[in-house]
Amino acid sequence: MPVVNFHLVEGRATPEQEAALLKSASRLYCEVLRAPVDRVRAFITHHAPQRFLVAGELVSENSLHAPVFDFIVLEGRPLEERQRLLAGFTDILVDVLGVDRELVRGSCTRVPPEDWAIGGRPASVLRADEVRARAERASSGVVS
Repeated sequence: MPVVNFHLVEGRATPEQEAALLKSASRLYCEVLRAPVDRVRAFITHHAPQRFLVAGELVSENSLHAPVFDFIVLEGRPLEERQRLLAGFTDILVDVLGVDRELVRGSCTRVPPEDWAIGGRPASVLRADEVRARAERASSGVVS
């Protein structure tokens, strides 16, 4: 279920950079969450420079490239994993696009497994064993 969306200003990255961003994000998800690559979704939403405001000015006027990202994980993922993803997606944006680290913003949304569908069925049903094991590790204080 790992999903990440990068919000970028149109024309600030080459197609090659965007491909590298998506592939790097997918690898990071697989590494941190130990998720199979077929579960990962990564995409980019482009925003026109005249519709993206940074530091009180439109990007069309100040030329700042300040990407924003948001990602989704199933509830129950440990704080350490979520923080690794926050830092890792930021690092990828800095490394691949050359943006100023201080301008990058990101957020994590935790979704209850019963509120996430995979092929129309709740993840709480399809991933019951994984979710249960993760919850048991969390309650015992074991970091997964």
